[in-house]
Amino acid sequence: MKNLTTPKRSEVAEKDKWDLSSLYKTEADWNADLEKLPGLTDKVAKYQSVIEDGENLTAEAFLEFLKAYSELDRLAAKIGHYAWLMKSTDSGDSENVERMGKFMIKAVDTSSKISWFEPAIMALPEDKLRSWIDPAGSTGKDFADYRVAIEKMLYMKSHILSEKEEKILSLLGESMGTANEGFSVLTNVDFDFGKITTPEGEKELTQSSYSQFLQSTDRKLREKAFRQFYSVFDNHKNTIATLYAGSVKQDVAMARIRGFNSAREAALYGDKVPVKVYDNLIDTLHKNFAPLHKFYSIVKKVLKVDDLRHYDVYVPLVSAVKKITPYNEAAEIIKEALQPLGTEYVDTLYDGLLNGWVDRYENKGKRSGAFSAGGFDGVPFMFLNYKPDVIRDLFTMVHEGGHSMHSWYSVRNNPYMSHSYTIFEAEVASTFNEELLFRHLIKNTDDPKMRAYLLSIHAGDILATLYRQTMFAEFEKITHAALESGTPLTVDFLRSEYRKLLEAYFGPEMKFEDVSDLEGLRIPHFYRAFYVYKYSTGISASLTLADRVLSGGASEKEDYFNFLKSGGSRYPIEALKVAGVDMASPEPIQAACNYFAKLVDDLEKALSQIK
Repeated sequence: MKNLTTPKRSEVAEKDKWDLSSLYKTEADWNADLEKLPGLTDKVAKYQSVIEDGENLTAEAFLEFLKAYSELDRLAAKIGHYAWLMKSTDSGDSENVERMGKFMIKAVDTSSKISWFEPAIMALPEDKLRSWIDPAGSTGKDFADYRVAIEKMLYMKSHILSEKEEKILSLLGESMGTANEGFSVLTNVDFDFGKITTPEGEKELTQSSYSQFLQSTDRKLREKAFRQFYSVFDNHKNTIATLYAGSVKQDVAMARIRGFNSAREAALYGDKVPVKVYDNLIDTLHKNFAPLHKFYSIVKKVLKVDDLRHYDVYVPLVSAVKKITPYNEAAEIIKEALQPLGTEYVDTLYDGLLNGWVDRYENKGKRSGAFSAGGFDGVPFMFLNYKPDVIRDLFTMVHEGGHSMHSWYSVRNNPYMSHSYTIFEAEVASTFNEELLFRHLIKNTDDPKMRAYLLSIHAGDILATLYRQTMFAEFEKITHAALESGTPLTVDFLRSEYRKLLEAYFGPEMKFEDVSDLEGLRIPHFYRAFYVYKYSTGISASLTLADRVLSGGASEKEDYFNFLKSGGSRYPIEALKVAGVDMASPEPIQAACNYFAKLVDDLEKALSQIK
């Protein structure tokens, strides 16, 4: 009989672990680099007086500083990357914990000794800096590797305060995350959701198990879990509302201090994303509620309920198809699905999937979930907890592969100081791959149930990414604008505004509970304001680009690869224009809504063809 217990890390086969030798071949090599950090830190720190003497600073001295800083930053990133990857695979291993601790001590010391450098560079005469980095100038070639980084600093300059004011803000830095930390501790540590009686016995209700209960086919169990879960939030609603209001007040205050017109403008400014991109997203979704409402009418029909309730909408429309896909077979499927991207992309990813990029399976002490971890040094690692009997894990695998290949191209086409791309761009490359996989699988199945299942999970994923995240983004827009106009964020105001959004997005089929609007008080992303909209723009861009690449020729494919190669050399809107999609226009959002509408129609038809 097969052993189903979770193995210890030491019991995992080497072929199933990632190979970190592209970072460090031995522990001694890692320790040797760690010992180099203080010396490199002091080398950079010695430049402070030179850089701060702006009028007399020469191009040669500034270039020497940039080279020293880049060397230090790259080494610190490499050391920390290795320590973090090791700890991710077994957080209970004392050596992993100790290694991370040793790095953090050095990193904090380094950070404190070089914290002066950005304000010092900002204080330099702008015309002098621009003349040095000008590609047509005499020193332009020397500064080529640093041009983008310096230009981005200069872009932020108008919102940087005096050295004294920046120091005051830095002293407040640790306290700025108090609302977020308080919310996290309250909801993840202090909250006790109790237990739920199920046919299999009592089970604990937690933040993570809650979603599993809502997927149960037992409606009474779903309702019980829903009400019990939100009763805890109801008991603490005033505290949470106060924490969230505090977070919004912080966003608004920081935006005003730095001279922005609004907190939203401040949040989008760093990526050079116009506020109209955010507004286009919300406005376009509001014009396209019909397919979303139709989806919920299908849910109601499948569940055979008179009233569709908030606790009904996460029940799978099609029971999971029993299909075992071993890891190596999954790699083969991905290789086939991504053929439109050509030999280099496909062969590189396939080789990485099988030869050391991926930490494949669960083991004791390994964190949950999945991520791609691409740094400038080492291969673009992938962290999975792959389960052969879970079809969704195949999509997770190709998703993380998209991130890793994005990193692979970025690193090979950009210097260290400008290789890192933004989250706005990252979610395009990952969901693009998911779309190619979906189209490959749906094209190559003649099983009606499998077809319905694939359509149901894909429609559900796009709903969650496009519509639900936009609803969250709209709530953030409302709350920040309200506070900026003088409206206090009371618990009643927050609940009322969130309920309006629930009713608009879910439509007439849904009957909400008295506690449904408490959902607006449990979203952790709200403490990182104006972040979630990037998921919606990302899926919109990727769907447009998937159509463009699949229906186009060599030039469309080349455009997409030029986007992947951009790294951090362009701002995200510009980089995506290179790929062939203009996110400053509502057109990609509308196209995504049209695609979702077709998915819903196809799903309705597919469901009618299975028993």
